[in-house]
Amino acid sequence: MSMFSSLEVSGAALGAERQRAEVVAANMANAETTNTPEGGPYRRKEVVFASSGNQAFRTMLADYNGFHAAARPAVRVQKIVDDLTPPLMRYEPGHPDANKDGYVAYPAINPTEEMVDLMGAVRSYQLNASAIAASKQMIQESISLLK
Repeated sequence: MSMFSSLEVSGAALGAERQRAEVVAANMANAETTNTPEGGPYRRKEVVFASSGNQAFRTMLADYNGFHAAARPAVRVQKIVDDLTPPLMRYEPGHPDANKDGYVAYPAINPTEEMVDLMGAVRSYQLNASAIAASKQMIQESISLLK
């Protein structure tokens, strides 16, 4: 196992969590968007994570124990999908986007849920940044021992 493997894994996680935070911010910014170019209200987006490594756990464990130089698995954003929750209908007959019955379709976005998601992304980002700092310190100490 390379000394830099943990940096690669944590670095990939930083990128994935940054993208997750951007998606949450876009959801919050569009919480009141009732008309999009595609038609209808904004659809809440969700991030789907996946492992960038395609090894089975047993093979991966053997690689780590044997110090093979195989590619290390890391998290990545597999795709960003639309939430399929139906829009919220509010009675606002004077709104320009109201239907014939006076109801306006609003995105099904819960600000509390989005804030919790954002806090999770930020916390994960901080933990991976701390892991990078710890790895960096261990590498520096290893180099100083070799002097």
